Amino acid sequence: MENYIFISISSLILYGLLRIVYAFWWRPKSLEKHFRQQGIGGTSYSLFHDDTEEIIQSSKEAWSKPMPLNHHISPYVLPFFHQMMQKYGKVSMSWMETKPRLTVADPELIKLVLNDKFGQFIKPPLNPLVHILQQGVAQLEGEKWAKRRRLITAAFHLEKLKGMEPAFSRSCFDLINRWKKFSSLGTCELDVVPEFHNLAGDVISRTAFGSSYEEGKKIFEFQKEQATLVLEAYYSFYFPGLRFIPTKKNRRRYHLDKEIKATLREIIHKKEQTMKNNRESSNHDLLGLLLQSIEETENNFTIEDVIEECKLFYFAGQETTAIWLTWTMILLSMNPNWQEKARQEVLSTCGKKMPNIENLNHLKIVSMILHEVLRLYPPITATTRYTSKNANIGEISIPPGVDVQLPFLFLHYDPKYWGDDVEEFKPERFAEGVSKASKDQLAFYPFGWGPRICLGMNFAMIEAKMALAMILQHFSFELSPSYTHSPYTVITLQPQHGAPIILHQI
Repeated sequence: MENYIFISISSLILYGLLRIVYAFWWRPKSLEKHFRQQGIGGTSYSLFHDDTEEIIQSSKEAWSKPMPLNHHISPYVLPFFHQMMQKYGKVSMSWMETKPRLTVADPELIKLVLNDKFGQFIKPPLNPLVHILQQGVAQLEGEKWAKRRRLITAAFHLEKLKGMEPAFSRSCFDLINRWKKFSSLGTCELDVVPEFHNLAGDVISRTAFGSSYEEGKKIFEFQKEQATLVLEAYYSFYFPGLRFIPTKKNRRRYHLDKEIKATLREIIHKKEQTMKNNRESSNHDLLGLLLQSIEETENNFTIEDVIEECKLFYFAGQETTAIWLTWTMILLSMNPNWQEKARQEVLSTCGKKMPNIENLNHLKIVSMILHEVLRLYPPITATTRYTSKNANIGEISIPPGVDVQLPFLFLHYDPKYWGDDVEEFKPERFAEGVSKASKDQLAFYPFGWGPRICLGMNFAMIEAKMALAMILQHFSFELSPSYTHSPYTVITLQPQHGAPIILHQI
């Protein structure tokens, strides 16, 4: 009996040791060999050291000092991966703990990954401290994702967007009036970063929830802080159960999540009361559409699901458009000739009247400028997919369990597709539209591509065009001498030290 117990315990210990050896040595080294045999270079796997520290340190070093006032930003924004591409080419391998990461910067291969229709490339599994930011449609997979996406897509139909025109107009009108008060003596200086966050937040609140910015302001502030904590958690080592340890940052993460959800529940409750009194109101905004779908049992949709979609819409809808408009103001300040061209187009199309969606459709120069800003300063510089099964892109074979990083920023700065003047601000690249802007192969992915292309793309474009058109109608602007050029990434690509702009009323 004693021998049997001894053998059983020894077998369990041996099995445990073999699992550890497999997970921490045999599998990573096998994957490394698999990619090396395909000619893919990169860093080597080390038992007690991955590339996370180098990624963090290289970024900190780059961001510790400002860069010249130009657009040579790739080595500044993504220094580690820029160096990897320079050394190993457009497909390279690095390590995050025991997991290999393929960085793929070839537009044809990126398109294959984003166009995946067979579930080979999915959203990477996130540790719970990262997942806390939002768990909406962007993180779903399979049939549940497909149903949710179809539901939310209906809210962004062109006819729905046309119905949102008064909300867009009111929010932009409020921005212009506020700036006029600031510049009551004809000129003023202000940081446009919080201004555009205010604007985008107001637009989201009005169009998605029927409320104003003040009601949702607390959510925006909390989500911005949460994003910083989430990014830190993403680059930190996670072990099972870590989320339950009441560290100072964990307590703050859960407190923020609780406050965000409580505020959203209050907004949802108000909306439910409005819908009871006026059933037709449910068709006019995203929240109404989501709440209406709860009654359709085949959607298996709950209030908790609604909250997660609201969190996503608040964050994605506000942050990306605000940053896009911020970089637009910076680049037009650096290029006053294009600022004047755009102003003349707006005045000849709309005069000083409030632009409508039909007017916006005729603003070709404004569209060219906004696309060129997205090329040079995409709000999302990279995205990641994860192989759920054996996958192939081009001639590359990728086993399950591998992160595939797609750095859009590198595509946008590749001279092979954009020419030797790739680092210059030249909106005329987009004179014939996006499809003909780059050579041979589409190399422009600010909104992603394929089945998961950004749902709010047209929503964001209308908002950005209307805001920029109205600013050009009423102000000329230039960079403040205090502006420091330092683009850096906190989930989105932001000006690290703000964007102080000098406004002149016209």
